Amino acid sequence: MQLSLFDLDHTLLPLDSDYEWARFLIGLGVIDGASYEAENERLFRAYQDGTLDIDESLAFLLAPLAAHPIAQLECWHEQFMDEVIRPAIRPGAIELVARHLDRGDLCAVVTSTNEFVTAPIVREFGIQHLIATELESVDGRFTGRARGTPSFREGKVSRTEQWLATMGHDFESFADSWCYSDSINDLPLLLRVTRPVATNPDPRLAATAAERGWPTLQLFR
Repeated sequence: MQLSLFDLDHTLLPLDSDYEWARFLIGLGVIDGASYEAENERLFRAYQDGTLDIDESLAFLLAPLAAHPIAQLECWHEQFMDEVIRPAIRPGAIELVARHLDRGDLCAVVTSTNEFVTAPIVREFGIQHLIATELESVDGRFTGRARGTPSFREGKVSRTEQWLATMGHDFESFADSWCYSDSINDLPLLLRVTRPVATNPDPRLAATAAERGWPTLQLFR
């Protein structure tokens, strides 16, 4: 058996689900557009530049989840799936995942975006396992805080190791381990596997892949 790990945003999806979720809520009038849009854009650019402060980002991005009952959030999320996510999914991404699933790989999406936003998206790809930033909840409502180690940079490695350990595995349990990602932020996880693949890579990751002789995959433009 082989291990196959997939980043989500700009890797399997041609968009950033966290960023688009915020824009979707702005469109619904749920959150203030002018101020939120500017901060959302700033954090998105910081992520792309590799300078994101994950704690600052989570405090901002998780606040709208704490402001509404989970049932209402789930209703909005299904609309988000229909209007934003499903139309964006490309055949190449579906085919890539299917190849790994069909040969019996242990597959997981490993993403820094929170579990509420990403779990329904991951199900669309037919992937059973999700390693995402977990959310704290009290009395059936999100608190606006993350729980445990955010799945970001080195946190992706530690969270993946913890997940594998629950099944009695580690990275060395697999003859080959794959990781597909677009982002230089995922360099720690890409370095941990035997078969890193720079997928729709940002300029910094593209340069790193070229230096190290890693394959590059373009699922979409």
